[in-house]
Amino acid sequence: QVLLVESGGGLVQAGGSLRLSCAASGRTFSSYAVAWFRQAPGKEREFVAAISWSGGNTDYTDSVKGRFTISRDNAKPTVYLQMNNLKPEDTAVYYCAARSGSYYLRESRWYDYWGQGTQVTVSS
Repeated sequence: QVLLVESGGGLVQAGGSLRLSCAASGRTFSSYAVAWFRQAPGKEREFVAAISWSGGNTDYTDSVKGRFTISRDNAKPTVYLQMNNLKPEDTAVYYCAARSGSYYLRESRWYDYWGQGTQVTVSS
């Protein structure tokens, strides 16, 4: 069992920055790939970014490339999502998710553990 708790969401103006954290407890977190997903009102949950168990490989959806950075510190153990140059269309509830194994996937159905989500609101 892995427990995930997100934090760091909030209200920010367009062009601002936020850093989300996903703190993990339970089994050896370093053996899990982790992803961030988001869900805006009335829309389906979508993939945002992912990182391999070692942190050596990352993936981003096109709309956040160059603005968001995913990283992890397995010693803490925590995964971060640094979000810069935020846009109103980034407004959503952000979830972190973990799956056992080295590699990440973009489909949410492959993730076994989910956090409760943290709200990010970007005003124009």
